[in-house]
Amino acid sequence: MKLPETDLLQSFNNAQHRRQFLKTSAMGLGASVMGSLLGGTTQATAGMDTGFANKTGPKAKRVIFLFMAGAPSQMDLFDHKPKLGKLFNTPLPDSITNGQRVTTMTKGKEKLIAPSMFKFSKHGKSGMEMSELLPHLGKVADDICLIRSTHTDSINHDPGKTLFCTGTEIPGKASMGSWLSYGLGKMNQDLPDFVVLNSAFWSGDKSNVQALQSRLWGSGFLPSMHQGVAFQPAGDPVLFLSNPAGVSRKARHKMLDLVSGLNQKHFTEVGDPEIQTTIAQQEMAFRMQMSVPELADLSDEPDHVYDLYGPESRKSGSFARNCLIARRMAERDVRFIQLFHRGWDHHVGLPGKIRGQAYDVDQACSGLIQDLKQRGLLEDTLVVFAGEFGRTTYCQGTLKHDQYGRDHHPRCFTTWMAGAGVKGGLTYGATDEFSYNIAENPVHVRDFNATILNRLGIDHNKLVFPFLGLDQKLTGVDPAYVVKDILT
Repeated sequence: MKLPETDLLQSFNNAQHRRQFLKTSAMGLGASVMGSLLGGTTQATAGMDTGFANKTGPKAKRVIFLFMAGAPSQMDLFDHKPKLGKLFNTPLPDSITNGQRVTTMTKGKEKLIAPSMFKFSKHGKSGMEMSELLPHLGKVADDICLIRSTHTDSINHDPGKTLFCTGTEIPGKASMGSWLSYGLGKMNQDLPDFVVLNSAFWSGDKSNVQALQSRLWGSGFLPSMHQGVAFQPAGDPVLFLSNPAGVSRKARHKMLDLVSGLNQKHFTEVGDPEIQTTIAQQEMAFRMQMSVPELADLSDEPDHVYDLYGPESRKSGSFARNCLIARRMAERDVRFIQLFHRGWDHHVGLPGKIRGQAYDVDQACSGLIQDLKQRGLLEDTLVVFAGEFGRTTYCQGTLKHDQYGRDHHPRCFTTWMAGAGVKGGLTYGATDEFSYNIAENPVHVRDFNATILNRLGIDHNKLVFPFLGLDQKLTGVDPAYVVKDILT
């Protein structure tokens, strides 16, 4: 017997209500349990006495993640191998490669050693070694923990970036910033928890540049309100932020009230939590019409601050300017700020290209650390610097003392952290004499991410979300360990 349309609609709504009850009950209970395990409060546990996952409590309130997309060469920036000078243009020993996988670009080809042409020197009281390409970063060496033994599973760019940003090579999972937004809740009600700043230009390779997929800052299976908000380098920082011509703020407010009322009625009928997300995001967008222009207006920054970040900081869309904006976001308690800088994929012509890239980021990174420190923000702001993997000691393309390229290398690369209870002036981990294998204290990307969560007071094993029959985690199903030796 065919049911009338009204009965069909009622039957559908009843089914939806049952599904949503089960779904929201599970999520609500999970959020309540999670809130008792985390430092800070989630929206589900606001006002509750939840305690912290880590006995010592969180050291960081916020994170600034500086991501060098394309993979910088550790040998030319951070990992000095002076003995390789005598091995120029000689084959890399099989005992070093040990049958490990390589990319299709160098598979079956002779692997000739290409020592770095750049000089290294010691910096700070710690004597940390860095390349001549990073003179400004050397000035803050005693605030940085250099991790030379980072390694990853991925040998190609897209899965490598996806693994670092979401904890897995498989697309579709929640990104780190989304996890933090979901787990810790808001600190500033007028700005997003998670903001992304992409460099509009760079000085290195402009022809061999991979795309940055929005999934790197997506929310995956988490509610969409936790996804990153990408700021634009020109025009409105956020798309469609300004009202159309002829629409006043008062009129916009009336529109918002009307639409929110309709959405709330729809939520009452259907129960889909994404409707609540829509309501919350529309209200946030209205508040951002006031907060974002004030944040993005750098006219009140004095000349000495611009000088700290370098001349590029006056150019809209530059990495340096984004670092300055990141400091302003940190002051306003944005939880997770992620900067992407592309152009690091130097398969050929590395010396010239990496000079430009280092110019883009060297003074900007140094200025950011100094600026945070002088404002008392470095104590509770964790700054991290990484690419998706490293580069090979053997050459691609033309090989001369001052001209060479390097292939992808997941076996070892260098990252660094600063602030929020990380030991400054420490060089942690080491590679073999070829910068090809890790010699001591390996740090997997999962360990790196677990350590970031630790600084925020989160036990990475307890920040979970049920999805597809699995308690999903940022660090995945394989073991991950907090790198305690680098923490105060």
